[in-house]
Amino acid sequence: MASSTPLAKANTTFSLALLSKLSDNDKTANVFFSPFSISSALAMVMLGARGNTATQMSEVLHFTEPQLQNQPQAEDQLQIQTQSPMQSQLETRIKMQTQIQRTSRLPQYLLKYLKSQESLDQFHSGFSQLLSELNKPDASYALSVANRMFGDQSYQFVETFLEETRKYYNTELETVDFKSAPEEARVNINSWVEMQTQDKIKDLLAQGMVDGLSRLVLVNAIYFKGSWNEHFGEATVDAQFRINKNDTRPVKMMHHKGEFSFATFPEANFQVLVIPYKAEELSMIIFLPKEIEDETTGLEKLEKELTYEKFVEWTRPDLIGQSQVEVNLPRFKMEETYDLNDVLRSMGMVDAFDVTRSMSPANDLMLSKVVHKAFVEVNEEGTEAAVATASILTNRIASIPITFTADHPFLFFIRHNTNMSVLFAGRFCSPE
Repeated sequence: MASSTPLAKANTTFSLALLSKLSDNDKTANVFFSPFSISSALAMVMLGARGNTATQMSEVLHFTEPQLQNQPQAEDQLQIQTQSPMQSQLETRIKMQTQIQRTSRLPQYLLKYLKSQESLDQFHSGFSQLLSELNKPDASYALSVANRMFGDQSYQFVETFLEETRKYYNTELETVDFKSAPEEARVNINSWVEMQTQDKIKDLLAQGMVDGLSRLVLVNAIYFKGSWNEHFGEATVDAQFRINKNDTRPVKMMHHKGEFSFATFPEANFQVLVIPYKAEELSMIIFLPKEIEDETTGLEKLEKELTYEKFVEWTRPDLIGQSQVEVNLPRFKMEETYDLNDVLRSMGMVDAFDVTRSMSPANDLMLSKVVHKAFVEVNEEGTEAAVATASILTNRIASIPITFTADHPFLFFIRHNTNMSVLFAGRFCSPE
């Protein structure tokens, strides 16, 4: 398994942050989305953004760290302005030294800015490489990722923006008539998404979502269908799924016994199970609390502690070795739709919804809507998904199988094992 790349780190960190935000909206709701789909679509928008808009987007996507180091210069200036006119010779020397230090820091800021720009280019290049790898024709899974821009025919877009989206994201601008025929344009976009996701994602854009003022719609569609490396071929039985401490719902519980990567983490009282797909290029990682300890789903403690660093630590191959495990996993299907405008604003991406400069010569193009729709089905054969993001105790005694029974809420992630990027993330709390 390859080591994590900067893009994988950013993508996983964004995935966990967005999972936390979506979970906060309803502590008991199912959640499913593709952080990769969302971040790659927003990264395309970033190619046309400048200034504070680009900075906010980069920080929310975790391409760059929050810039807090612009304050010292303003503070130094304020200090100088409030000093007494009657300064001693010592105070004058201190003032001069402060100014020299401030000017000596300037090249560092410039260097940091240039380094930041180079870093952003690396992220766009990383998306380009990952898109090529995911779309390879000889893969052991069915996975297609497609990007498309739909722009109003009367609007002029900056050529460099179009060139860069073509270069990094292999997307072309398809002209539509938002101004005179917005409904026809909406149907056209929805048809394209439906085709790219094998008919799983329908009506991505609801009626009224685009209108005569719409100028650009950027769409990322991703479809995945993977078979388990070992099918859940044993008897599937009726069982009860505990949605909280008091209530249950019926599920079809799949069963399989075999070799899996497994670990128990006592400090957070949960188990990790890794189920590989065919050829082990992708895996589903499941985080299951051992008991429901809170008053909602039993996931609150785990969700609070799950940072990028913990995610990497808790999924390290050298720490969660192979064990003989009896796995009980429910069949489940989810379809979720999110209007991400308010969520992204709350995460710090504010200016993009007011003005996104440089995509057009007029500098008047803004991001009006970020819509995400995702579908997943897990059964005995494998998974089908579509989207339009301490101490360890491991029993390895083969004669005494470990039991992993997901009969209560759990988190799950589908990860690309070569790049280490999280393609899908979810929280299963309640059967349909």
